[in-house]
Amino acid sequence: MFSKMDMKKGWTLFLLATCFFLYAQGQTVVKGIVRDAQTRSPLAFVSVYFKGSKGVLSDEDGRYTISTVNPKNVSLEFSFNGYKVFKKTIVAGVEQELNVDMELEALKEVVVSSRNRSKYSNKNNPAVDLIRKVVDNRTRNRMSAFDFIQYQQYEKMELALTNKPEKLMNNKLLKNYKFLLENQDTTLLEGKTLVPVYLEETLSDKYYRKDPSKEKTYVLAKKKVDLGEFVDNDGVTRYLNSMYMPIDIYEPNITILSNQLLSPISDLAPTFYRFYLRDTVEMDGIKLVQLAFAPRNPNDLLFRGSMYVTLDGNYAVQRIQMGLTRHANINWTRELRIRQEFERGEDGRYRVTNSNILSEFALSKKATGGLVGQRTVSYKDYVVNTPAPDSVYAGKPEVVLELPASTTDSFWVANRHTQLSESEQKAYSNMDSLKNMKSYRRLMDWATFLLAGYKAAGPFDIGPVNAFYSFNPVEGFRLRFGGRTTPKFSNRLYLENYVAYGFKDEKWKYFVSGAYSFNGKSIYTFPMNFVRVSFQHDTKIPGQELQFVQEDNFLLSFKRGDNNKWLYNDIFKVEYIREFGKNLTYTFGFKNWKQQAAGSIVYEKPGLSGPSIVPDITTSELSAELRWAPHEQFYQGKTYRIPIANKYPIFRLRYIQGIKGLAKGEYNYQQVTLNVFKRFYLSQFGYADVVAEGGNTFGQVPYPLLTIHRANQTYAYQLNSFNMMNFMEFVSDHYVSVSTDYYFNGFIFNKLPLIRKLKLREVAGFKILYGGVRRENNPAFNKETLIFPTDADGNPTTFSLAQKPYMEANVGIGNIFKVLRVDLVKRLSYLENPDVPNWGIRARVKFEF
Repeated sequence: MFSKMDMKKGWTLFLLATCFFLYAQGQTVVKGIVRDAQTRSPLAFVSVYFKGSKGVLSDEDGRYTISTVNPKNVSLEFSFNGYKVFKKTIVAGVEQELNVDMELEALKEVVVSSRNRSKYSNKNNPAVDLIRKVVDNRTRNRMSAFDFIQYQQYEKMELALTNKPEKLMNNKLLKNYKFLLENQDTTLLEGKTLVPVYLEETLSDKYYRKDPSKEKTYVLAKKKVDLGEFVDNDGVTRYLNSMYMPIDIYEPNITILSNQLLSPISDLAPTFYRFYLRDTVEMDGIKLVQLAFAPRNPNDLLFRGSMYVTLDGNYAVQRIQMGLTRHANINWTRELRIRQEFERGEDGRYRVTNSNILSEFALSKKATGGLVGQRTVSYKDYVVNTPAPDSVYAGKPEVVLELPASTTDSFWVANRHTQLSESEQKAYSNMDSLKNMKSYRRLMDWATFLLAGYKAAGPFDIGPVNAFYSFNPVEGFRLRFGGRTTPKFSNRLYLENYVAYGFKDEKWKYFVSGAYSFNGKSIYTFPMNFVRVSFQHDTKIPGQELQFVQEDNFLLSFKRGDNNKWLYNDIFKVEYIREFGKNLTYTFGFKNWKQQAAGSIVYEKPGLSGPSIVPDITTSELSAELRWAPHEQFYQGKTYRIPIANKYPIFRLRYIQGIKGLAKGEYNYQQVTLNVFKRFYLSQFGYADVVAEGGNTFGQVPYPLLTIHRANQTYAYQLNSFNMMNFMEFVSDHYVSVSTDYYFNGFIFNKLPLIRKLKLREVAGFKILYGGVRRENNPAFNKETLIFPTDADGNPTTFSLAQKPYMEANVGIGNIFKVLRVDLVKRLSYLENPDVPNWGIRARVKFEF
């Protein structure tokens, strides 16, 4: 099934691809292979360029592709240190192939002993010796090596569409959007036309102090395109920031496009990269060595490019340019470029002056159009080792200054480090005009309905559409219809309801809620501060707590095995939710819950004359929950927040107090649960998601009030459930569980001939659960509590975990057709339980780079 993270990525692509259109015009495209004329070996990193224009580098296989829309560019040149410059006149306006054999320059004593390329080795390799010196000195060459440093930073984030088909310009359906398509930029990417659609600028003053360590940012001004009410504009910023994170070339690993890539300046670099000495130059009296690098395995998710290293004893990087290899196992990305430039300060040390990340996305490598994303950061006005007053570092790490002049065009013209191009300047006004167009709002309204499941109807949203129809063994075919109010109805009061009907049980279900927002913001958006009262009369599978979907989602109707364990519920709930900053959330609540067994579940107690039926159970609970998610980033959807994964843990602590006698509550008990999630990035070896959870229930309660462990009887692989466990199979009053999903990112498949061309990725996982039920809550010892459920033959179907844990493991193949993951899941314990599967095939749809 689709997770909300996947829906978010699909939404972003849909938004940008449906609002703006692709363009293609007659281009000159030249592609081919560059080889050594004598050995016939491919030459990597050859400069290929049209005379007087920017160029490209050949990849590790000697392949290159270069294009231009300028009909005057007909002289193509190939340049490589130690080889003669090769020049060729090509035909303008067509695609053509040109394979080039480059000859060595005339040298004294040139001896060719073999026509085969010599075997690469780290041993006695001066290029490897040099990169190791760079690695050894990286700590002293980073900004954090200074005791104090301050500077001004200008940052520009932009998105642009490339190459729109000319016929779309004449399409009558698109006539209202021609003003967007006419705003073109032909200077950024050689041979391609760009249409800017999003722009964001930030100007800041930065301060750093080593001891005690503190970083402080004063945001002087911000300016960005507003995409309208249908889009979480702040979420777009957060998502782009996660894709194009600030680059520190001296970091052992570089995070980009939601992946972590091994830096060419890391301890492990000589193991995974090849290094070559290319050239020696002199600049400002300092000798520099050009050092080229490429992955040993071209399918690995690594960089290729070159850097200039100083020979002044610092072994610092003076300039670096790199990108992904043509065969890299990454989706949707046709091109990726990273460039950083450094300058030598008065103290002789180098500091960054400009950093640029550019990537082009497309549905396929051969697609004529795509989406270009770019983040450019420039640095100036460095002040080194001059202490700033302690007051500068006081308070929060980031302070946004409300400068009155920062909103004016004159301010930006005076303070931008580099001025915008004409097409970039028009992006602000063009997008402002677009979001006010009725046709655009109508398009986005229907897009929201298709992707998020809600359709706007004035001050109301109708949905979610994926819950309108479903089926299950208790209700049979189920129809549901509902909706909720939006801020157009009220900025303070939010109402929601639905009604549903089951054609088998012939019963109506319903839900009503009302919420009051104390801060005048939507109750679904940051920062939440609201109280909500609700009542629900509906069905539920015991123990199911689905995070991003409703249980009556149509796709969850398809289940394996016996799916006849259900409850009828009357739930009255009052809850208050408050967020502090971006990291801390607390929730206080009251819940009165009347549950009635349905389907094959029967609540019964043992008796002298036989079991007696218990018609229902009623509980009243007070609860408190604390959630801490340091450095959390997310995209705000219609109902759910879609988290943007990072390396920081997320903690969730919950306490529940059951009170007997309050609102007909029948039991006294306490329940404590702690859940911790953490993503571990393992550089070239992928990453692992680990979830640890533990809980304890204090008091004497029947099994429906114990922890009913999350099971999964659908055919989708669920991350937070036990995929080979049956519904309501295990209950515990004390437990601890650990779940691990490990993503290898193709580390193994990339090295297998033929298979590596499919760009598949390996996944593996393991889940383990320890737990048990104390004697006072176990019907085998306490005859006053409810009997565990049985099947029609009297065999138990619900169990407590005894002396051994429940375990399951899975291995799978991901990135099938770029979106599909298929796992083989094996159950490792409690195989003797009735009607349990030993193994199964589960699938999951996931959009990822």
